[in-house]
Amino acid sequence: MSAEDLNADAWTVYGQRQLTRAFVPPVPRQMNWSPWDGVGPGDEILGPLAGRRVLDIGSGAGHHAVHLARDLGARVTGIDLSPTQHERAVTAHADVPGVEFVRGDVVEYLRSAEPFDAAYAVGTLAFIDPHRVLPALRDGLLPGAPLILSLLHTDLHGHGPSTTVRPREQTVQRGDDPPLSTLMWVLAPGLWEDLLTGHGFRVDAVELLRRPDRGTPVVQQLIRARRLPDRPARLSSRPRTARPPAPHAAIGVGAVVLSERGVLLGRHRHGTLELPGGTVEPGESLEQTVVRELAEETGLRARAEDVTLLGTLVDHVDDVVRLTVGALVDAWQGTPSTRPDESVGDWAWYPLDRLPDGLFVCSAQILTAWRPDLPIDHTPAHFTPFRPPPRTGTAP
Repeated sequence: MSAEDLNADAWTVYGQRQLTRAFVPPVPRQMNWSPWDGVGPGDEILGPLAGRRVLDIGSGAGHHAVHLARDLGARVTGIDLSPTQHERAVTAHADVPGVEFVRGDVVEYLRSAEPFDAAYAVGTLAFIDPHRVLPALRDGLLPGAPLILSLLHTDLHGHGPSTTVRPREQTVQRGDDPPLSTLMWVLAPGLWEDLLTGHGFRVDAVELLRRPDRGTPVVQQLIRARRLPDRPARLSSRPRTARPPAPHAAIGVGAVVLSERGVLLGRHRHGTLELPGGTVEPGESLEQTVVRELAEETGLRARAEDVTLLGTLVDHVDDVVRLTVGALVDAWQGTPSTRPDESVGDWAWYPLDRLPDGLFVCSAQILTAWRPDLPIDHTPAHFTPFRPPPRTGTAP
């Protein structure tokens, strides 16, 4: 029996127990993403929902779906594979406007469903193979649609998440009922982020939720992701503003920082996405400028000897000659983060085959000087290499 079939059987037994005792959970007044009232955010992380189509994955008794329809005006589809869980929802809430309950496999259902404006799963996605469900969710959501996932992180026995994508035995215990054996994908947050990123989502935030009194070792993780837009055949770049840069005699650097997750890019306050970098200050070497700008903008720490200069790019913007030196950072320490008072932030790793649209021209020029095969359009620049450009660089 497959892991998903075992899980479906377990939740069918659970649903039958609840039907027998006629238990109907109350409709909440606010979304609760953890087992504990008032812990974590509420409805707001789903965005505006009035009139929008929302998918509740593993909807169970249907109380979350009813709340979003009644209180926020959403049009909610709740789907559950368990026939008894589906029966509970239909029995209690079949007449609620704006809600429909579907019994079936979410992957099969999404193959023919109209794409949704948002989707969420409260504790349920861990019972489905992520390699099967995440591609279906990407195709079943509109570009930019939020996907909110509440997932087990640490269980009652203090057993933390796995670092490999495989299910493990996990017991579901409700009250005094006999425990139910399941196979769950209880994965570390970074692993979920890698899976989501690899299947067309961008992870906006990961939060660990704990019971306030710390009376249990259970930890829930809350992942806020967003379905990325469909990629064009070629990426575009655009100037930061419509005005040319002010004439000056300074030279700037732009750094390619590459990890196993992709290249590091941040968003400028004017909207462009760009590499770390900036202007050379008096007395600095180019390598020292890269190290300083990397620390100031991202918080990453590197050494001058870890910087490989790629070459100089020269282009003209109106009457201004712009000089930019591209560099590759071969090693660093730390985690990139938005820094106070910097004009670029929201740093994220982008795989080279899924680079974002709207790159800053100078960054686009550096990237294509380093990797001429990248499909990025930009104004031309004359590139003078210092040495044959390396093709890879990874963090220690």
